[in-house]
Amino acid sequence: MGDRKTIAHVMGILNVTPDSFSDGGSYYDETGRPDMDRVLKRVEEMIDEGADIIDVGGESTRPGAAKVSAKDEISLVVPVIREIKSRFNIKVSIDTYKSDTAIEAVHAGADIVNDIGMMNLDPKMASVVAGLNVRYILTHNSGKVVELNNNDSYINFFLSETKDAVGRAIKAGIDRSNIIIDPGIGFNKTYKQNLFIMDSLNRFCDLGYPVLLGTSRKSFIGTATECDVNERLAGTIATTVIGAMSGVSYFRVHDIDDNVRALMLTESVLGRCKE
Repeated sequence: MGDRKTIAHVMGILNVTPDSFSDGGSYYDETGRPDMDRVLKRVEEMIDEGADIIDVGGESTRPGAAKVSAKDEISLVVPVIREIKSRFNIKVSIDTYKSDTAIEAVHAGADIVNDIGMMNLDPKMASVVAGLNVRYILTHNSGKVVELNNNDSYINFFLSETKDAVGRAIKAGIDRSNIIIDPGIGFNKTYKQNLFIMDSLNRFCDLGYPVLLGTSRKSFIGTATECDVNERLAGTIATTVIGAMSGVSYFRVHDIDDNVRALMLTESVLGRCKE
């Protein structure tokens, strides 16, 4: 990929979990623990391919996945984060909804807390992130599927919940300049709701905060394209292009190089590319 960079930020997914829906167990050794050499090799590959951020996760968020205690999650992610930060000049985010994990991950070097719980799954998360003073990705997640009458009702509901959550974050002491919002595609949303959000990303961008899009290989892409999980690259790239054209600033993906190239072309068309 060379030195060419995109204006948008690309976040590479690194799940050090045994059961994530796409790459679960990819970095494990025969003892059932992450193989650090394999992990670091993948991080180096992602950086070479153009990743700006490495998103480290220690618990699968796919539907039906087993819950992981904060203690076990910390034991998985903290050594990985520490090694990444000691070897590479790269920002790291911790993908967790647990405040205890967030604390230990940031102390190990994480720069960003990526919370899929919208501060609801752990009531301490907001005050903890405020005290840590790091970037905070606030993901829309109602906790259950909400059925409404029409497209506008869906989007207005999701926007309202997102704005309320941002207000709670700021009230808790999180600096508004640290907030990134994620519309939460795939989190307690129907297939059609995910499509409506993709068609309304500009409205999330209009809230005035950077927006992250995390669609990589997700099931709604498989439904739309009739593809299995490892055949969803084309669909993922399509969502990345839609996101870039809608004003999205961050893209969380598995396949770094292909999505970076798609962003380079899209930004060139939009006149946003770096010289």
